[in-house]
Amino acid sequence: MISALLDATQGRMDKTIEDLTRSLSVIRTGRASVHLLDGILVDYYGTLTPINQLSTLHVPEPTMIMVQPWDVSQIREIERAMLSSDLGINPTNDGKVIRVPIPSLTNERRQELARQVHRISEEHKTALRSIRRDSNETLKKALKNKEISEDNEFKGLAAVQKVTDEFVLRVEGLSNQKEKEILEF
Repeated sequence: MISALLDATQGRMDKTIEDLTRSLSVIRTGRASVHLLDGILVDYYGTLTPINQLSTLHVPEPTMIMVQPWDVSQIREIERAMLSSDLGINPTNDGKVIRVPIPSLTNERRQELARQVHRISEEHKTALRSIRRDSNETLKKALKNKEISEDNEFKGLAAVQKVTDEFVLRVEGLSNQKEKEILEF
């Protein structure tokens, strides 16, 4: 029972790490990345569609993202969606391709992005602690219902705490790496 609980706990925590990785990939670092445009939804004939499902995205140089729509008639809608995003980008199009220059970050903007990374990592640490609490409550209920012994409960609580500590370290490592990317010039 304890090993199944640990497996479920690790699975939920893995999903939290995946979400953190996705959340951090959208944050600008001063270098162009197609993942910067992941959160942009385009009104495609009345349906909000992710930009990567309407076009080919690539990075020809470190400060430029190129968006080549498969349906050229949608180039204005794609450009409008980019302009209305909170990324602070200024796309230009030549009728066939949209070029998105990525301006270098100011020191103030770098600090703001670093705070955003810190906030996101704290939210994910809180999620990990919530998962730990759920697992601990499951162990305590099992003890109360006499499904496990006190020794097994103690071992289970220690194992859950160990897993939680490992995942918190992973969150801190990922956020520190992203902060380093943001803050380096």
